Amino acid sequence: MNRATKGIVSTTAVLLCLAACTGVKGSAAPVSVQLAHAATEAQDTVQLVNGVAISRAEVHRVSRLLLSQAGSFEQISPETMQRSNLAALDQLTVAELLYQEAAKIEIKDLDLQVEKKVAETRALYPGPDAFEHALKASGLTFGEMVRNARKSIVINTFIDQRFTSKVEVSDAEARSFYQENQDKYFIRMENARASHILVKVDEKMKPEEKQKAREKAEALLTRVKGGEDFAAVAESESGCPSATAGGDLGTFGRGQMVAPFEKAVFDLKPGEISSVVESQFGFHIIKLAEKHEAGKVSYEEAKQKIVEFLKAEKVRKAVMSFVDELKSKAKITRV
Repeated sequence: MNRATKGIVSTTAVLLCLAACTGVKGSAAPVSVQLAHAATEAQDTVQLVNGVAISRAEVHRVSRLLLSQAGSFEQISPETMQRSNLAALDQLTVAELLYQEAAKIEIKDLDLQVEKKVAETRALYPGPDAFEHALKASGLTFGEMVRNARKSIVINTFIDQRFTSKVEVSDAEARSFYQENQDKYFIRMENARASHILVKVDEKMKPEEKQKAREKAEALLTRVKGGEDFAAVAESESGCPSATAGGDLGTFGRGQMVAPFEKAVFDLKPGEISSVVESQFGFHIIKLAEKHEAGKVSYEEAKQKIVEFLKAEKVRKAVMSFVDELKSKAKITRV
């Protein structure tokens, strides 16, 4: 089930086009918000929405994203491409209609929000060159990226104020959904949540190197069983990407981990730490956080997600009804 969030428009999919245009990263130089108002480069126009042009390049960019998300980006038929282009054009049209309406509200710190959004995205890249390369690969100019970041913030703020803040889900509604769907959505397979510390090995290691890795793992085991904080040791010593989360691997079911690791996890009790476990990846020290047997998820466990899902659905329907109203009043012209 999707969760109701501030980015609720993503649930309706009408801002996919904007998400595609702001998902680049890079350096920490301040954003010139004036670029958000700069004129776009001359491009072929395919549609006018109350006089605002939607370009062929925009349609193709969103269409490629739709196809890649559907897993059909390669070897697509002309019919599939046409359907994707039409879906992209519709999303861009809806986004433009919402933006035109949303732009009527005042957002006092809008420029600061835009600068922050773009700076956060740029910071994900190691430097300006990588950022520029990503922009070029996406087919965007920096000004276009900033404008789309602005649109995204404006539309989401509008939807929060106009719809999300006014939607409520009663306990009776949530219970009714649970009762009607408990055999469909609320069956839990056996699962566990665990953290681990990994001392990596690879097939190229000499026996003595592998032995040193095992000795290191045994030494780390002694530390955590002696009272050192497991997450802190994982963060500083683990060779797994999960180290940044204190070794937390999240929740997983049977069949999702390699056999030695899985057996060790499901043999533990919550709170217990394993001995050193060897797998093809190296030597693991595992701490079990929680374990659940297969069975039905109770209403109490599911309530929060049910409420979030039902709220998202109410907002989605309200937004799409509003969009239909905007479309009925708009002047939309194919060029």
